[in-house]
Amino acid sequence: MSNSIIRKKTKQLFIGSVPVGGNAPISVQSMTTTFTQDVASTVTQIKRLENAGCEIIRVAIPDLESAQAIAAIKKQIKIPLVADIHFDHRLAIAAAKAGADALRINPGNIGNKTKVAEIVHCARDMNIPIRIGVNSGSLEKDLLKKYQKASAEAMVASALRHIELLHAMDFHSIKISLKASDVARTVQAYQIFAARSDIPLHVGVTEAGGLYSGIVKSALGIGMLLNEGIGDTIRVSLTRDPVEEVRVGFEILKALNIRHHGPDIISCPTCGRCNINLFEIADEIEKALLTKSVPVKLAIMGCVVNGPGEAKEADIGIAGGDGTGILFKKGKVIKKVPENQLIEVLLAEIEKFERD
Repeated sequence: MSNSIIRKKTKQLFIGSVPVGGNAPISVQSMTTTFTQDVASTVTQIKRLENAGCEIIRVAIPDLESAQAIAAIKKQIKIPLVADIHFDHRLAIAAAKAGADALRINPGNIGNKTKVAEIVHCARDMNIPIRIGVNSGSLEKDLLKKYQKASAEAMVASALRHIELLHAMDFHSIKISLKASDVARTVQAYQIFAARSDIPLHVGVTEAGGLYSGIVKSALGIGMLLNEGIGDTIRVSLTRDPVEEVRVGFEILKALNIRHHGPDIISCPTCGRCNINLFEIADEIEKALLTKSVPVKLAIMGCVVNGPGEAKEADIGIAGGDGTGILFKKGKVIKKVPENQLIEVLLAEIEKFERD
């Protein structure tokens, strides 16, 4: 972690084998987009997410068949599984008994205290944590009336209310999320809560949107909070392949020098000086390295202005010329390579770096 970031100390809990909170690394998680009861499709997607580095996976449980499918899914995956429950407390109980490693509930839509108590008692019996997921779009009516809108303060009040309820039931293995679809309200809610509690925080901006708007909102919201030391696990929400969520999550951590998972690619935006097809080269390299965990620093540069300097500072780099590129390794010029061989040569050097 960067020395400039002082992380807020929170309580630690475990989701399966993954620690969340305390001094544990900030974990990256995602959520499947398949129908959970389709075990084969769900397992296939989770395995793709595992290959991308996903550390916790959440699945939707809209019905009993989905809850019961958890048992079969768990046998075929490696990472912990969280069951996402809304409205029906019986589904939470069924998911826990089927082997879920944690439950995510929104107490605001679960119903009365008796139903919440049944979930809590089951979670205690199964020794699994509960995430209280507060969303601005589903706050309790009395809080909306009191605060006149779904404000950050109203979201925090909802979270504290439900924490108090679970504590009264002698249940303390709790994680919190406070998500809105706009960045400012999300950040404010987490800031207020973090000042009042040491419960671990799942950080994200909900319903952030498609690729571009989702990445921007998530990078801003999650990034600002992490930079303040707030957050123990993150999920980037994109209307996209969830593998992209994991990729963006690690890029946020990498940009803040918090965790380094996979290659760190530096590439120039190009200009009229570039005489090689750098867009294609950078795109092909990124695709080829999606599932690589090796923390290699790459520089893919298009011309002689900044190219040689950046390439020399990287573990491996290329600086483009007129239809050629110069390969650098650990600051030393290795050789000149024709443009049509740059991708192949660079990937081969990365393979060598990984073996070494």
